[in-house]
Amino acid sequence: MASINLIEAFADFKEAENIDRPTMMKVVEDVFKTLLRKKYGSDENFDVIVNAEKGDLEIMRRRTIVEDGEVMDPLAEIAYTDAVKIEPDYEVGEELYEEVEILDFGRRAILAAKQTLASRIGDLKKNVLVKKYGERIGEIVSAEVYQVWKKEILLLDEEGSELILPKSEQIPQDYFKKGENIRAVVKKVELKNNSPVIILSRTSPLFLAKLLEIEVPEIFDGLIVIKKIVREPGERAKVAVESYDDRIDPVGACVGMKGSRIHGIVRELKNENIDVINWTNNMQLLIQRSLTPSIITNMELDSEKSHANVYLKPDQVSLAIGRKGVNIKLAQELTGYTIDVFRDNEGEPEEFDIDLEEFSDEIETWIIDELKRIGCDTARSVLDLTADELERRTDLEKQTIDDVRRVLKEEFEKG
Repeated sequence: MASINLIEAFADFKEAENIDRPTMMKVVEDVFKTLLRKKYGSDENFDVIVNAEKGDLEIMRRRTIVEDGEVMDPLAEIAYTDAVKIEPDYEVGEELYEEVEILDFGRRAILAAKQTLASRIGDLKKNVLVKKYGERIGEIVSAEVYQVWKKEILLLDEEGSELILPKSEQIPQDYFKKGENIRAVVKKVELKNNSPVIILSRTSPLFLAKLLEIEVPEIFDGLIVIKKIVREPGERAKVAVESYDDRIDPVGACVGMKGSRIHGIVRELKNENIDVINWTNNMQLLIQRSLTPSIITNMELDSEKSHANVYLKPDQVSLAIGRKGVNIKLAQELTGYTIDVFRDNEGEPEEFDIDLEEFSDEIETWIIDELKRIGCDTARSVLDLTADELERRTDLEKQTIDDVRRVLKEEFEKG
């Protein structure tokens, strides 16, 4: 049939866009009925039969056979003399079915139909994609890296749909190569130039929430509820959880035996420290828990101004503040309170310091342990001693000491 090229195109579109058969058949039918209306003025007496399996179609014209000279509507009726020319066995009153050749529409009309079909299927593809991912916002998807650019990564899902992971939605330590499979949460679906753009995120608190849901059956079953998550992607996260069953320890369930459940999530988030705490409506207790791993000795709370003065022992202050001030920043986001940290029994704000444990990604653990052995558990306590004194009091070599002091100094210079 002369329409074969058009139908092959239709079959290609169907394969590529993954559009369901009834919808596709309706689109093809509509396109050809438009052609019929342009040529004959009406499509009422025409049947467009689409065979999606074979990738072809037929257009059948249906008319009633009437006596010669009694044709009132040429579109719906045909004279007996004309009918028997097509098939000698026809009789008056019967229905005559005649196939319409696609070539009868003309080359330009067929080309226009092909373009219309392409346009309609393009719109269908957009609608299918918007609907599919619009319903999956907040869910984790797995996709393959197709192209890595400076500002974003292009991914392909299992059906070949394009997804975007912007640089701003990547964890700072993320590094992906073409062909690699990565997981992210669907953040939003945007329309740019009338085309859908699916934006993914690995920095959203939702990503961590969904990872927890996968790893912790009690969360999936609704026995444990995540009340709030705050994150500094790649650095630290705080997760407040609550159990609806008194027999379940929500923190223990989330962390797992020897950290088994949380460990996989930490790896996925590029060694992001995750503090899981029990949610409470007691704000003083919530602030205390949110400043973990530090231990608070005293607190002054101003509920009206959402402000808290927190007092800690000197060796706990750096833990409360955290590296780059991340720990206290997240505690403030979690509780909604402004928190000021003071040394216990002193009214002066603590000079900014950082616990040595916060440098575990740059300084080896055995070196930190050796410095702690001589009483140096914060960055400033190390820098307060000279390199010679550190060399004399520890088993560390001069080069190692110089490297440690350089790392610690750089951190304060950043601040």
